Amino acid sequence: MAEELREMTVDDITPDLVFEVMPSQLDVARAQGIEAGIQFDLSGEQAGKWWVRISGGQASSGRGELASPTLVMAAEARDWVRIAIGELNPVAAFVKGKLRIRGDLGLAMKMQTLFRIPR
Repeated sequence: MAEELREMTVDDITPDLVFEVMPSQLDVARAQGIEAGIQFDLSGEQAGKWWVRISGGQASSGRGELASPTLVMAAEARDWVRIAIGELNPVAAFVKGKLRIRGDLGLAMKMQTLFRIPR
């Protein structure tokens, strides 16, 4: 699936595709010792809620809400897709107010290196 993302335009990539691919893009070495649940609240045309759980050097993802997330990231769906595929710098998005973060800010900063960009 990550290979398919490389050949798609940003307009063709949906949040569902991003979250489906995210677990396979986890950098296992960097994820060691991290136990976290990350909630993504996306707005706009492809709005929805997704989650990613990191535990035991593995990641899983799904649609819906976590009961007690360690970190909550909120953005417009198109902006999140651009962040996830490396077309929008997450720090710049945060500074511009396009990415909002609640919870473990240290984990939010690690997100850039925890997951490889599949493009």
